[in-house]
Amino acid sequence: MFFKKSKARRQVADKFQEIQMNLENNYKDLAILSRKELEKMLEELYGSGELAEADYSYYKNKADDLRQKMEGYDHTNISKFLKERY
Repeated sequence: MFFKKSKARRQVADKFQEIQMNLENNYKDLAILSRKELEKMLEELYGSGELAEADYSYYKNKADDLRQKMEGYDHTNISKFLKERY
């Protein structure tokens, strides 16, 4: 059981890293797609019991903050996203 939770946390952390990499490399469509995949992944891992409730709450809040920061994220102005690390 502990191994599954550890593996789930690692998967989520890797997805956050993927989003950050896409933002830094100006891959807008991939960043948006990765964020959507993250949200789906969180729900699936929590629903299957692989992600503990405390971990789910932490990552869900982090994903919600990311969603809010990426509102209006398009092909015109990315400079504010490059200054912050998620």
